[in-house]
Amino acid sequence: MSTAETATSRPPVALTRLLEKLDLSPLDNQAHADKATAAFRELLNNAREIFDDAYRNGWEIRELVQGRAYVIDHIIQAAWGVFDWHASDEISLLAVGGYGRGELHPHSDIDLLLLMRKDVTKENRESIGQFFTMLWDINLEIGQSVRTIKQCRSEALKDITVATSLMESRTLVGPGSLRDEMIATTQDNKVWPDPEFFTAKRDEQIARHDKYYDIDYALEPNVKTSPGGLRDIQTVAWIAKRHFNADSLDELVAPGFLTENEFSQLREGENLLWRLRYGLHLLSKRKEDRLLFDKQRDLAAIFGLEDDDKSLAIEKLMQQYYRAVATLRELNDLLLQHFEEAILRAGEKTEISKINNRFQIRNSYIEACNDQIFNRFPFALIEVFVLMAQNPDIQGVRASTIRLIREHRELIDDDFRHDIRNTTLFMELLRSPHNLTAQLRRMARYGILGRYLPEFGAITGKMQHDLFHIYTVDAHTLQVVENMRRFRLPEAEENFPIAAHIANKLPKIELLYIAGLYHDIAKGRGGDHSQLGMDDAVNFCERHHLSSWDAKLVSWLVGKHLLMSMTAQRRDISDPEVIHDFALQVGDKLHLDYLYALTVADINATNPTLWNAWRASLLRQLYLSTKKELRRGLENPIDRADRIKDKQESALTKLSDKGVDRDAVLAIWQNTDDEYFVRESVANIVWHTESIDEHNRNNPDQETLVLVQDTTDSLAEGATHIFIYTINRSHLFASSAAAMEQLGLNIHDARIFTSAKNYCMNTYSVLNSDGEALGDNPDRIAEIKSLLCEYLAEPSAHLRVPRKRQPRKLKHFGQQIEIDLINKDEQDFSILEVNGIDQPGLLAAIGKVFAEQDIQLLNARIATLGERVEDLFYVTDENDQAITEPDKIEVLKKTLMEELTT
Repeated sequence: MSTAETATSRPPVALTRLLEKLDLSPLDNQAHADKATAAFRELLNNAREIFDDAYRNGWEIRELVQGRAYVIDHIIQAAWGVFDWHASDEISLLAVGGYGRGELHPHSDIDLLLLMRKDVTKENRESIGQFFTMLWDINLEIGQSVRTIKQCRSEALKDITVATSLMESRTLVGPGSLRDEMIATTQDNKVWPDPEFFTAKRDEQIARHDKYYDIDYALEPNVKTSPGGLRDIQTVAWIAKRHFNADSLDELVAPGFLTENEFSQLREGENLLWRLRYGLHLLSKRKEDRLLFDKQRDLAAIFGLEDDDKSLAIEKLMQQYYRAVATLRELNDLLLQHFEEAILRAGEKTEISKINNRFQIRNSYIEACNDQIFNRFPFALIEVFVLMAQNPDIQGVRASTIRLIREHRELIDDDFRHDIRNTTLFMELLRSPHNLTAQLRRMARYGILGRYLPEFGAITGKMQHDLFHIYTVDAHTLQVVENMRRFRLPEAEENFPIAAHIANKLPKIELLYIAGLYHDIAKGRGGDHSQLGMDDAVNFCERHHLSSWDAKLVSWLVGKHLLMSMTAQRRDISDPEVIHDFALQVGDKLHLDYLYALTVADINATNPTLWNAWRASLLRQLYLSTKKELRRGLENPIDRADRIKDKQESALTKLSDKGVDRDAVLAIWQNTDDEYFVRESVANIVWHTESIDEHNRNNPDQETLVLVQDTTDSLAEGATHIFIYTINRSHLFASSAAAMEQLGLNIHDARIFTSAKNYCMNTYSVLNSDGEALGDNPDRIAEIKSLLCEYLAEPSAHLRVPRKRQPRKLKHFGQQIEIDLINKDEQDFSILEVNGIDQPGLLAAIGKVFAEQDIQLLNARIATLGERVEDLFYVTDENDQAITEPDKIEVLKKTLMEELTT
């Protein structure tokens, strides 16, 4: 037998005392295989007991993990010596993989490679079989392969995992020259060249992280393969060994890839993960790398942790794990970026574009212009993430800048958090169009988010012990925001049609994101986290200089974020009283929209399996039923005065920037009612007011103003807006609808406002008959303005328009017109509801009936949803009273039905 050449030929110093308890004499007694097997098995059992007892008594984990490998080395070497080997200088036994690194946990695989220069000889074939059989009989959990050097090269070319395993090999028995030859032929630059090796390992890690939704903080993580786990450390080590020939990570300190402190953090994190993995194997009596709840409890006891008034022992244990994982992911990011620059980008032509005096882009990666940037400009700690969110072409952060961010994050203190530059930058981030959640995750990983928002830092790594949540509170929170972002993508229209529709119409999407960030922020404090979180949400809004209405909306969403899911799942939503009560709590459609989007995002971030057809159906039914209840007159906007004030202040600011006189604006607004400001967008208010001001100055004698504008705003994306401003008179709506019918325009949305001062401000969202917006067509726009002005000058003369033929495909749907007239107590108007299949001239026909029966239109809400229309008209009789006489109601409904179905 050749002399063994092992990486653990001498036991670790602290291990010597353990080995004194272990009788190693069976290793010298190799006379007979049967006797050797029994003796080695007993020795292995004794070693396991000694090591496991040492673990429970708090021995250094590195000594135990490497010490197990040392003992197994000697057992395997002794077993090898039991058999006769032909041409022993042509055969070696190698440890590969984790065992090749000299690391063994209680039930880790013991991977062995029997390496030969040539194929197995007839004389050795029997010995090989008997040798591996003995190892199995000893109860060693081995994985074995038998290959020639040539075969090793062939397998390494086909499979990078084989190439990686061989790279970590060490000789247990036989001539070390065989391994040297094998390494030379499997690790040369023709077998997985450095750039390909790096790319494959990086992509392997990305794919592995994706299996865990790239979440560090799963409640039952895998300490080996979850993001931030042992495999991430090994990935870095493999790349370092392959490219830099570094046998250990501490060799990366001298060339500057790691600092001494970073290496120390890396080693501490690995030690904790090793302790956890060792304990999992010990408790499970098998290879188990998942930190399941029951094992967490047992491990907390082994670690000496106890429950107290503030937290459970299991929470303390997992807090240690999550903190370690967070640090390991930071360092993994840093090192992989370093390696990418050194391996993939070393030969690239350097292209630098300056962003500002603080940052520049070097070959698509952002970097600080110098290492004093964050000292001189602390706000740059937020700015760097804003710049990445605003520029989707930036692929990441240069390694040197990642390190600078980590080194300067202590600059974030109370003064920093209240600095107007930083609060403004953070709001810019929340309003940015690209990669918001990617930047929030990056901020969290680099330790910035938890410092800028200390309340978020308090939930970092906080567990949620229930049957539903599979992530920690912070991971769940960021997933909620990511879901909200996904609602705005085109593919969301199929999976989340209502949420997608809502998300693209919300006036301030950033308020939804803030509610997502804060909805669970108070978990773990005791008491109702929904109520406690409301104060934090208000404080955030005030610190970031948001309006009173913004703060109240966000606070309301945080306080009510469970209301919709609880109502849908725990109450009978087919009961009108349930819908009525829920609608009263919601108040208006805007709050309903925000709440629905938050609820769907929250459920999908709790556990992917929770969102199913049943829950989707319940929430959809509750949403649609409540929307209908609100549309029918129950709507009473929450914080209405604050909402109006917020819109007016925003519009005034924008108008002032455009040079519009404030007094002129206020004079125009005197002719409007509050409902106009509640329902119109700020963009439209600015457009209307600026145009009316210009009209009043240039055409003071003309009563009517007609505007036509293509728009992509959230109210009618891809449509054309027609705005009419005029003194109210009879049949105005009817003649407007008739004009548009004559022009071949389809009205898809309308907001009809008639103020107490008898001014009409009506906005119609229209499409051409081909379903397209008007576009930039001056002749067509001039035609529309001219005909509308003609019709509006004498409304009574332009009521009847020849009805156009109904499109063929709509005939298959049938008429299906539903007409209802609703009167509510204490309302001096009636609500006429018309639902059915859309058809040419529908609004013109309704307007004609109103004119013929002296029905006065106060307001209207016109909505076209696909092939259906859902229209509400707020009307009175000729005496400006609600229509209550049964005969008159019957005539109105009958006449409308005849007009719309003939």
